[in-house]
Formats: sequence, structure tokens, C-alpha cells
Amino acid sequence: MRTITRRAFLQGMAVPIAAHAVPGFAAATGAPYPPAFTGLRGAHEGAFEVAHALAREGARWPRPRGRTDSVYDLVVVGAGISGLSAAWLFRQQMGAEARILILDNHDDFGGHAKRNEFDIDGRTLIGYGGSQSIDAPASYSRVARQVIRAVGVDVKRFYDYFDAGFQARHHLDQGVLFAKDTFGVNRLVRDAVTAANADERRRRLAAYPVSAKARAALERLYAGQFIDSPALRERLDEPERLPFEDFLRLATEMPEDGLRVLRDLTRTFWGFGADALSLREMLDFPVFGAGLSQGVAALSGHRSASGFEATDASGETDLGAGLYPEEPYIFHFPDGNAGLARLLVRSLVPDAIPGQTMEDVVLTRARYDRLDRAEQQVRIRLASTAVDVRNTASGAEVVYVRGGTAARVEAKHVILACWNNMIPHLCPELGPAQREALEYPEKIPLAVINVGLLNWRAIADSGIGEVHAPGGFLSRLGLDFPVSMGGYRYSANPDQPVVLDCWHAGATRETGTDPRERLRNGRHAMLALRFEDYEAAVRAQLDAAWGSHGFDPDRDIAAITVNRWPHGYTWEYTDLWDPPATSRGAGPHVIGRQQIGRISIANADSEAFAYVNGAIDAAYRAVHEQTAR
Repeated sequence: MRTITRRAFLQGMAVPIAAHAVPGFAAATGAPYPPAFTGLRGAHEGAFEVAHALAREGARWPRPRGRTDSVYDLVVVGAGISGLSAAWLFRQQMGAEARILILDNHDDFGGHAKRNEFDIDGRTLIGYGGSQSIDAPASYSRVARQVIRAVGVDVKRFYDYFDAGFQARHHLDQGVLFAKDTFGVNRLVRDAVTAANADERRRRLAAYPVSAKARAALERLYAGQFIDSPALRERLDEPERLPFEDFLRLATEMPEDGLRVLRDLTRTFWGFGADALSLREMLDFPVFGAGLSQGVAALSGHRSASGFEATDASGETDLGAGLYPEEPYIFHFPDGNAGLARLLVRSLVPDAIPGQTMEDVVLTRARYDRLDRAEQQVRIRLASTAVDVRNTASGAEVVYVRGGTAARVEAKHVILACWNNMIPHLCPELGPAQREALEYPEKIPLAVINVGLLNWRAIADSGIGEVHAPGGFLSRLGLDFPVSMGGYRYSANPDQPVVLDCWHAGATRETGTDPRERLRNGRHAMLALRFEDYEAAVRAQLDAAWGSHGFDPDRDIAAITVNRWPHGYTWEYTDLWDPPATSRGAGPHVIGRQQIGRISIANADSEAFAYVNGAIDAAYRAVHEQTAR
């Protein structure tokens, strides 16, 4: 269904929008059950207000004289993949008797690895609310591979659980949804890039509501038949300095309406448009098929089309490129990487998620009332926002706010697995250089929106199951991953309920400007949107896509969950907008992640790498810093 190996691209009270949505409370205990909450999730009401008061208004909370608990061996700030992995690795290093406290500002664990559940006509549907898949696990570091294996993940089993034949069996293709505001007409057509041959590609392009010049340029791009010129060949010497859209203008004579077809393809990957990316970066983006890379290689005299080498966190070349076979993008739990987060929690607090295998974790109901009990060696304390972290004579201490009241906890070691931009507001001991480095990257705002449908008959009738929508509120929308495992079964036919997986990229769409400014502007806009705004936009766009095939939003939508991440995904260095020679192994993030006494930093930001293995590698580095002394 998805063959790409780069991310497709990233709470409050339950807001049911239909009788089919159930309230998020566990029947057995009466305790809140966050995965079943619908409405506005992600950065939900109650999760961000304390942090905003600290960072935006300079609010301070008095340091409590008494500590909340007895001294911990480790306190982790952040219960995402990195924070949970840090706790797991610390326990492996220091032993099962190590006392660990994990704090998180949300009402659920997992960070961006969130689980969404719907109960539709008596059927449980599961979706993911952010972190999507275990991407290219063969290229993971030794430690990252060991961690996911140790908590129960056997990636080979996904070859059985992921239904690779689903799309072909249901005769589903990829499509492009042209928006009236951008192209003058609402029109859903089959994507030309997935055409079986050149004749079919030209027939599909004929349905695109763009100029004849744009259709001709798109045909050149997809066929890899570029217009050769001395000016283009000269600029191909530095593909990392050649803006992708400049390349398209030179190589295909692409006009503006053709660029608008392509620009938003990268919004759910990088968070902003392709106009801010280089040719080198787009060569690593397989959405155009083989045409782009083959055509550039031909123009370049068959030298390396990308003109770069991968580097690992130490700066040494080759992260595994060329050593591993191309892996399909299939390593996906029904709840995305929330499945991995749940396995980590199970290993740390077994009573909270009973079971033994990666299969049974899918349907096992998490017991949130068992996450934070005094008798446990590891405690996970949700709805707790750190506001002050500093070294002491005997270790370190963390002041956090919970329920409007400040509390203080002491530890021998502290690991900050929250996002980099907050750390300068938490740690008064930072020097100017480290503070500046932590503030350098911009977080990428994204919203992952799950829509529970009573059926997907209209989608089946259209023959288009996944849609790219240039200019749309949703940049990408379509059927969720067809994964069945552990007793959970994906929708078998179009008359059964299903989850639609939709992505809204918050960045504004100015061209030619620093993408970080677009991300900042988009963040403010995203925070200003109410759930009703998201709901209205989603309903309208789904109607535009499949309404002519019988889809009725009022009849067919059972519930919507908006996983809003204004301070979302990790900034990965760009060719055109960051200093030269920045990479995962070199850049401001390396200065920013320096150890501060008994305090270390572990998050995807500290690796400049927005993937599961980056989060685990960061956790390993931070634990090693703290336990090597």
C-alpha cells in the first residue's frame, strides 16, 4: 500500500460527534481511558498550558520545601519513545531494583506514538495518532535493534500481518484531489505517477485541471526525459545547492500551475513544501517513481545522482546504505508506534499492560490506574509538567506541576526526554552557547486525524484509496494501513467500518521564505483552530474527494479524533536553509545535547532525526553518560 521508506508525515475531554463514539472511560475501574477519547487530542487541553506559561510568560512556581517521594535513582521527563527507552536502558544497566519515575505532561504515554480507538457498531477500530512505523529496521543501530527485540518486536512477523495485496485485491489506486480554491475545480483523478505505462500516464494527465504546458512538463518529470542544457548541467554539479523547483523549471519548463501540483507532496514528510528543498533531497523522495533519479543520473553522466553519503551519529559514513536490501514500509502496529510504546511500558510496569507478546499487546487494554503506584520500582506519572530541573549536591531535582500544584522530586540522575526548545526554560544552569543551540531547530506542526467510517463503499467504488491533495487543508488522506494481528482484523470489505488516516500540515504556504518562519506561523494558526474547525474542514474535503461516488459525511462518519501536534516533529537539517555540513552527526543539536552534570538530554531533537531509532539512540547516549561516571 505504501512503498516509501521516509515518514509520511509527527487531548482533553472526550468530544463524541456521533452516537457510535464511546466515552473514554474503562468500564472496570471508572478510570479515564485516553485512547478512546475522540475530539481534540495530541496537544490536548490541560497538556500545554503550564509549559506555555513558563516559556511565553516567564511564570515561576515556588520550589516546595518537602520532596514528593523518596529519592529516585532516575527521573525521566517525557514518556515518549525516547523517555521510555531511557528508563528501560537504565534499568538494564543498573538492575531491576532501580527506582525510576517518568513524568509526562499529557494524559497518555507514548509522546507522538499515540493510540486512537473507536467503537463503531460494536466493532473496535484502532488507529495511530502520530509516530507511524518502524522504518527500515535493518539499518537500525545495534542498540536500537536490541531494544525493540528485547521488548518483544519481531519485525519479520509484519510480513504476515501487513496485507500487501490489499490494494490490488480491491482494485484501489492512488489519486490526486484538486481543490477548487487552487485549481478552479474540485476533481479527484487517478495519480499519473502510478500509471502502468506511458500511454496510461498521458491519459491520466489529460484529466489534470492544469495548463497544457504543465501537463507536458509533468510528463517529462515522470518519464525522466529532461531538457538538456549547459546551464542545467552546471548546476547539477551541486545538487544540494540547486532548489528543486529551479531544477524543474530548467529541466522540464514547469510552469507555476504544475509546481502547485507537486509542491505539497512533501508537506507530510518534511512539514513544508518542495519549494524549500534541494534537488538532492528530492532524489531521496521516491514519490516520482524512478523517472527523476534516472533522468538526473543520465544528465550527470551516470555518476551518483544524489551526490552525498549517509552519515551516522558519530559522523562516520554509511548508515547501512547499500548493505541492506530495500525494506518495504510495512512494520506497523495497528496503532502505529504506540504498539512499541505499549511494549516498553509493559516491560517497565507489567501490571499496567498484561500479556507476553507483540501480538497480544494489540488488544490488551492498558490499565492507567496501575501506572503510578507506590510499591512499583518504575512509576509513570501523567499530567505532570516539569518546570525546573537543576543539579544538587547529591544528584538533581525536578519541580513539576500537577493539577495546578508544584511538587518536587529528587534523583541521582535526570534525563530530559522532552523537546529541545523547552529545555532552556527548564534548566537555569545552561550556558549561552548550549541555550542558543537548543533553541535553533524549529518543531514541525502536524495533525494526524483519524476518521472512523461506518463503511468505505464510496472509496471502493471510486477505485482510489489514497489521495494527495495539493492546496488542501488535508495534504494526504486515505485508508489506514491494512494490518491484522493479535486477534485484530482490518476491514475485510467495503461494507465494514474502517479508519481513514488523514494528515494536516500546519506550515503556511508562502514560497521563497525560510521554512522555519512558515512553521512558526503555522503553529500559531494550528493552536487557534477549534475541534469544530478541523471537523468542518475534514468533512468538506472527504465530501470533495468521494461525494460523487456516494459518500455522505453526515451518514458515513462515526467519529473523528484530531491528534494535534503544534510543537510536533523533529527538525532535520536542510540543504538550502541550514549551515553547510550539518547532518545527524554534526550541527547545533550536538552542542545542545551536552551533558549538564547529573542531567542528560535524550530526544529525537538531540539526534536531528525524527525516527524511532533516533529516539532510542538518544536514550542510549544519555543513559551511558549518566551511568559511566
